[in-house]
Amino acid sequence: MALFLIGLVLFLGIHSVAIVAPAWRDAQVARNERAWKGVYSVFSIAGFALLIYGYGIARQTPVVLWTPPVAMRHIALLLMLPAFPLLLAAYLPGRIKSAIKHPMLLAVMLWASAHLLANGMLVDVILFGAFLAWAVLDRIAVRRRAVPRAIPGETPSVPNDAIALVAGLAIYGVFLAWAHRWLIGVSPLG
Repeated sequence: MALFLIGLVLFLGIHSVAIVAPAWRDAQVARNERAWKGVYSVFSIAGFALLIYGYGIARQTPVVLWTPPVAMRHIALLLMLPAFPLLLAAYLPGRIKSAIKHPMLLAVMLWASAHLLANGMLVDVILFGAFLAWAVLDRIAVRRRAVPRAIPGETPSVPNDAIALVAGLAIYGVFLAWAHRWLIGVSPLG
């Protein structure tokens, strides 16, 4: 559990700098953007690797807090339906991104909420609860920012929405059919 917690703190910690110290983060970027991106990447990758490895180890000795009813699995499947299209919409600007503003944060909130409903092990509650809390706090921080940061990307277009929707639903289907079982070892369909 220690490696998992260290990974979670590293990963969400570096992703939270803009929430807790936006002026400091902006100063680091202004001083040397490449160095900041390098440090950010190293912390992110190290945290993610420890998080995955530690999660796998923690699942070997599960601490069950509760056993969710079967109906929660169905609710989780419904909550996950828009998650992949929203995730793609964050990188394919269009009407979806314009309407939601931060579709990736909403995708993380849906993903974390769905998994909290469907899982009752301690490691799952910590993982998905932490990601849900982070996404909510980041959403609040983004809304409070006086001047929104310019994010480079494509020009918004309607075809991007179609790509995000079709590709997102296709990815969701692949995860349901086999990718979730292959990556995580558990089928979301039971």
